Amino acid sequence: MRRTSRIAVALTASALTLTACGSEDPVEEDSGAGTTPSAESSEEESAEEEPEEPAADFQVGMAYDLGGRNDQSFNQAAATGMDMAADELGVETQESEAQPGEAESAREERLRTFADAGFNPIIAVGFAYSASVGKVALEYPEVTFAIVDDAVEGENVTNLLFAEEQGSFLVGAAAALKSEAGHIGFVGGVEVPLIQKFEAGYVAGATAVNPDIVVDITYLTQPPDFSGFGDPVKGRTAADGMYQAGADIVYQAAGGSGSGVFEGALAAGGLAIGVDSDQYNLVPDAQKPVIMTSMLKKVDVAVHEFITAFADRSVEAGPIIFDLESDGVGYATTGGAIDDIAGDLEDFKAQIIAGDITVPTTP
Repeated sequence: MRRTSRIAVALTASALTLTACGSEDPVEEDSGAGTTPSAESSEEESAEEEPEEPAADFQVGMAYDLGGRNDQSFNQAAATGMDMAADELGVETQESEAQPGEAESAREERLRTFADAGFNPIIAVGFAYSASVGKVALEYPEVTFAIVDDAVEGENVTNLLFAEEQGSFLVGAAAALKSEAGHIGFVGGVEVPLIQKFEAGYVAGATAVNPDIVVDITYLTQPPDFSGFGDPVKGRTAADGMYQAGADIVYQAAGGSGSGVFEGALAAGGLAIGVDSDQYNLVPDAQKPVIMTSMLKKVDVAVHEFITAFADRSVEAGPIIFDLESDGVGYATTGGAIDDIAGDLEDFKAQIIAGDITVPTTP
């Protein structure tokens, strides 16, 4: 049993009211005054009633990036992993999300609020929390932190990292194999090194299949403007331009802006490739036919494993890398659009794992 709630940045630790998770069994009235149940019936009742597992003795705080748990992408995958662990362990959780244009100090305060309220561990979702985690972790050495997607040094910081370029190579190969125009596209949310890994792998996979393929590249914003991860209108505009220019498949690594890319694909009669989660299962029914595949980045698995390791007291500081070999990245087959090329993709996957193909991490 678990309870999940949300907190705002402005809350201080003293303002947080934490409610214990649990329930009380209703007391049945004695239907036979003065009677005592037999030993046999008592034993039968004891056998039928299994005691509830005690709740874990810790509370998890999760700080999302822009878009929060319902972004149908990166944050939602992290939320899924937390929910799975919470259900299994009986953990209370709380969550809070970044707001567009907020200062670094707001991210720091979000983490401090969790720490001051006794939450441990605290998980920060996204590289935008890098500086905040590095600073706040030093202030709270007794608290264990995890950050998804960046390497932050600290004796109490675990880095959950992914080989995004490897999964992107496979969906790039899929795009080239399925493209009838020999012309595809890539929409990145913000042009930072992390998203460039997606671009680099995608282009490498596509050109491995077709060296002459045309790949259009667009980033929605440049740092320090991170709104490109939460602006579907910009995503739609970028996708519209690519489809009008002749691309028939567009891969998006743009967080919440990706929904705009899917809208553009539907309007243009093109195809799109999702990211992080199996987005075929998350989009409205009308958009499902345009989701050819998704690059799976198993943030849910990483978060679940981290919380479980914390519960087992086996969590370690430093980097943990989720790649093709560990099944930490991959591609989705839901919808059946790439069933006919699955063998080709599996061949590429085997070559990457064996080291016969080295996927670039920069464009």
